[in-house]
Amino acid sequence: MGDKRIAHYRSSHKILLVGEGDFSFSLCLAKAFGTAINMVATSLDSRTSLKKKYRNALRNLRELEGLGCTIVHGVDVHTMLEHPLLENRCFDRIVYNFPHAGFTIYREWDDYQIKLHRSLVSGFFYNAKFMLNKGAEIHITHKTAYPFSKWNIRGLAKRQRLLLVEEAEFYLELYPGYSNKRGDGPNSDGSFPIGECSTFMFMSYFDRFL
Repeated sequence: MGDKRIAHYRSSHKILLVGEGDFSFSLCLAKAFGTAINMVATSLDSRTSLKKKYRNALRNLRELEGLGCTIVHGVDVHTMLEHPLLENRCFDRIVYNFPHAGFTIYREWDDYQIKLHRSLVSGFFYNAKFMLNKGAEIHITHKTAYPFSKWNIRGLAKRQRLLLVEEAEFYLELYPGYSNKRGDGPNSDGSFPIGECSTFMFMSYFDRFL
């Protein structure tokens, strides 16, 4: 079949996707590759919760499973390194699109809300760096305008000994079928405006210099 590609991802990559909403991003990659045997797609939500939150989630999951994708629910990015179905596994690409710590009584620009988001991303970086193959990358897609710029994605990565290798502008149209989701609150199945947004790509400091 040969190596197939969509944006930054190839069918030859072993890919871990975390924090999936309705799994439409995973399915987009799988359809581009014609297979999902190279992919592990995960969510914090259970399958029952996904059914309640997203009208297309179960359909997307069935398609992914039909293409050979490994689906894992109940995966917390703070502890995913120790998950029994993920421990001792390594990947070429670990992808987290639009991380969000959930809605609280605070607004997005409040310091406490930003602290929660930063903690989420830091926990993800700490776990993900131990799950990389040599030369592999961690990708986070994130809004870059205020107040999201205050998360300081680059700084959080640097603290985990991760180096930025590329920052690419994110365009939704590059991923046909992908629908970004709010994921929390009464409008979980709704999409949010992406605005100014980039995919930040990091690799291990030790891979780069050793």
